[in-house]
Amino acid sequence: MNIKKIDDRFAQSPQIQPEDMKAIAEAGYKGIVCARPDNEDPGQPSFDEIAQAAEKVGLKAFHIPVSGQLTEGQLIRFEQAKAEIDGPILGYCRSGGRAGSLYSATL
Repeated sequence: MNIKKIDDRFAQSPQIQPEDMKAIAEAGYKGIVCARPDNEDPGQPSFDEIAQAAEKVGLKAFHIPVSGQLTEGQLIRFEQAKAEIDGPILGYCRSGGRAGSLYSATL
């Protein structure tokens, strides 16, 4: 994993794998936000696979796929995710950029 901490509340990462969830939880994150649409690339794990693995280690998981410009609906869903996750959040997508954009747009 290549996690880039933005501040005490948020970090971003390229694609994570279901087997990364234990390490993510042990690093202190309380939830994840996936900004990547399912089936964007062959072989990428589905959000459902990620969410099931996250749940097993006590992480909350939210799927807010971004494939172009950010929309008001995506920003509202991200604000809701932030409100439901009590602690640090790890956002991810292919490179981490879209996840970071979601966070930046809600500051």
